[in-house]
This record gives sequence, C-alpha cells and structure tokens, in this order.
Amino acid sequence: MVFSSLTFLFAYMTITLALYFVSPLKWRNFVLLMVSLFFYGWGEPVYITIMFVSIMIDYTHGLLVEKYRANDKLARYFVGQSVVFNLLLLGFFKYWDFFADNLLLLGITLPENLTLFGNTIALRNIPLPIGISFFTFQTMSYTIDVYRKDAPAQRNIVNFGAFVTMFPQLIAGPIVKYKTVARELDHRVNTTEEFAAGVQRFCVGFAKKVLLANSIGALWDAQLAAGQAGSLTVVGGWMGLLAYGFQIYFDFSGYSDMAIGLGHMLGFTFEENFNYPYCASSVTDFWRRWHMSMTSWFREYLYIPLGGNRGGTAKALRNILIVWFCTGFWHGASWNFILWGLYFAAWLILEKYVMKNVLAKTPAVLKHLYTLIVVFVGWGLFAMENLGVCGRYLAACFGNAPLWSAVDGYTIRSYAITFLALIVASTALGKWVWEKLPERVQQIAVPVLVVISLLIGTAYLVDGSYNPFLYFRF
Repeated sequence: MVFSSLTFLFAYMTITLALYFVSPLKWRNFVLLMVSLFFYGWGEPVYITIMFVSIMIDYTHGLLVEKYRANDKLARYFVGQSVVFNLLLLGFFKYWDFFADNLLLLGITLPENLTLFGNTIALRNIPLPIGISFFTFQTMSYTIDVYRKDAPAQRNIVNFGAFVTMFPQLIAGPIVKYKTVARELDHRVNTTEEFAAGVQRFCVGFAKKVLLANSIGALWDAQLAAGQAGSLTVVGGWMGLLAYGFQIYFDFSGYSDMAIGLGHMLGFTFEENFNYPYCASSVTDFWRRWHMSMTSWFREYLYIPLGGNRGGTAKALRNILIVWFCTGFWHGASWNFILWGLYFAAWLILEKYVMKNVLAKTPAVLKHLYTLIVVFVGWGLFAMENLGVCGRYLAACFGNAPLWSAVDGYTIRSYAITFLALIVASTALGKWVWEKLPERVQQIAVPVLVVISLLIGTAYLVDGSYNPFLYFRF
C-alpha cells in the first residue's frame, strides 16, 4: 500500500487517524503498533513474522546492553549480536540470490533448498520483504544508541514495537534513529497546530509525487526503451537522464514529505531528508542535501567508527571507499548499485584531495553545472541494472549516437512546461515567494492549496494507471 493511492488516502489513513485519536493516550502506541502491522502485512502478510522476530531480538538485546554496560566487553558482545542478526536478516533476503549467482560464475554452487524438520524451504527467488533495508538500519541504531548512552533502553515492548513498525517511515524512510524519537515514544503531545502542519506537509509531498514525479516518469521509460532498441540520440539520452533524475527526486522527497507530515499528525518529529539537492555546488554538497537520513546514518554508525578522516590520508580513502561501497550495495543486490556507490566515492575523493582548490576558484554557475552532470550520469548507473544496457545508453549520451531527431523536437515541445515546473519546484524559489507573502494571505492560501492539491492529485489517481514508487524495491 503506497501513500499515493486511493486505498491509503480514503480508507487506511482515515480509519487509522480516527482510531488513534479516539484511543486514550496510554493506548496510542498499541494502536500505532497494530495499524502499522496491518499496513506492513497488506502487501506481504507472511513477513509479519520476520518483523516480530526482529522486534524481539533487538528489544531483548537493548535490555542486555543496558544491564551489562558496566562490563564493556559483554555489552559490546550483545551489540555485536544484534548487529550481526540484522545484517544476516538483510543479507539473506536481499543478497542471497546475488551471491549465489556470482559464486555460480566461479563454479561454486550454493543450495537452492533447505530441508528442515522434513519440510523443504526454497532459498532462491524469495520475494524481498518491503522496507527491510530501512527497518533493519533503524533497529541496529537502537542497540548502538543504548550502548553509547545516547538513549535509555526501552522497557515497554509495545513502545519499542511501535518504533520499529511505525508505518509513516516503515517502507522508505526517512531512516529514524531511535534516539531522535525515544522521548516521544514515551510521551508526546498532539496539538491542533501540529496536526495542521502535518496535513500541510503531507499534501506537499502528495503533490510532488503525483503531479510532478508521475508526470515525468513516462519520458524516462520511453527513452530507456529507445536505448534498448538502438534508436536513442544524444539529446534523447540526456532528456531521459533528466527525466529519471527529476522522477526519483520528486518521488522520494515527496514520499519523505508525506512520512514527515504523517509523523507530525501522530505527534512525532522526524528528521528532514532533502534540502534542495539539485541546488548543490559540488558532489560533496549534493550528498549533504540528498537522503540526509541515510548519509547521516552511514556517517554516524560506519564512517566515524571506522576512524573517519583520522589516521592519515590512506585510512581516510579506505573509509570513504568502504562507506560508499556499502551505500551502493545497500540500495540493491546488483553490480550497478555497487558501481554507483564507487562512482560517487571517486568523485568525493577527487573533490576532497584533487579538485578542492580548483572548485574554490570556479564560478558558481560552472560548479553547479558540473555537479548536475555528475549527478545525472550517476542516476543512469542507478537506474539501469543491466550493465550492457547502461553502457550503451551512457555512450549514446556522450556522442555514440546521432545528435538528435525530429522525435526529440516533438518531445521537447511536449514536455517543455513540465520541465520548467520541475526545475522551479526543485529550487527554493517557491519557498522564498511564500515567505514574502503577508501572514494573512498565507493563512487563507494554506487550506485552499491543501484542498486543490488533494482534489487534483486524486483526479490524477482516478484517471491514470501510472503510479510507480521507485524506492519500494529497496
């Protein structure tokens, strides 16, 4: 069930909010746990069992870490157990087939079935549990936060279960660290102002997803098909990369906005996930603005524990490569994601150690243009799992194809207004204009814009069938 669906908007969300607010305060975490399990089980009921196991393992290990904190070696042992369990869970469901296929190329065969108590269990082509990349990272952060004394162990298993399964951010983030919501799990205040702010933020995300991301996604599909058919041009290739880059931004940032808005409605404050990344002046700056909860997680729980930039250049380079290899692999069990992570590692290393002085003297417009080219080429690596298709597509973009065709001219005319809207919406211009409006005008405009976005967005959903969500596969 996706947020940008009629089922979610007019059935699940309405009923959930009604149940939540008619419940006494002491029962609201239980209600949140139940409705979140229902939300998760809507797509794959069988995987609710995995969710229960994950909750129990990390809940008990948090208590063990706190109990034996005086014995640092034992506390670290329990943290390690929790981390290993979560990584094994993620590794089996997400990466088993990848490793099995690649080992097979080396002549090593892994079993395809497991016999347990007389039952045969398939080990290949197992469907990926929705959101497993996100909730395993969240539960890992819990035991680590308890060990670091950044948050107390949660003694109420219902409260902990509500944290793990919380439906607004369960499927695709933002990645919520336990320490950021620990206090709100035990005590939160729901106000009318906070709820209204949540509704407003949800509608912004809904409009970004339905009106912007969906409107450009079909162009990427068309150009990818042209690339596979051998009819792609240079202009068409770059239009496709632009289309995918805008689609994934408004798709994912829209979902994050909806999640943050739902959090506000329920009394939680989630961290921001995007900060106008296409306005970045360098690749380094881009990754300070894109999927900030993920980059923050990798920095805090992997890069810094590895030593960060301490210990000399060689170790810093090693740590950057490890972190970005893991970042790419976290996104998917495919070589293109690994290459995508290492691609950005290379650019970050170049900016840090080679291009630093050059970029400092480069005009802002050129720095921005360079950043966008690097990022959108990266999206090509990210989007195409077949490396052969990816190589041919990017080769076409850089000249191994006709410059343009009559079809490109028609496409440009057809999507000109859409591209203009996407460009403007990806900058802070709208926010700047809004803040310049008188407060009275804002107060009148907010409910009008909320209603309009919901009405138009709903009309799009009723009328169209194109409503993919790119991050569901992660």
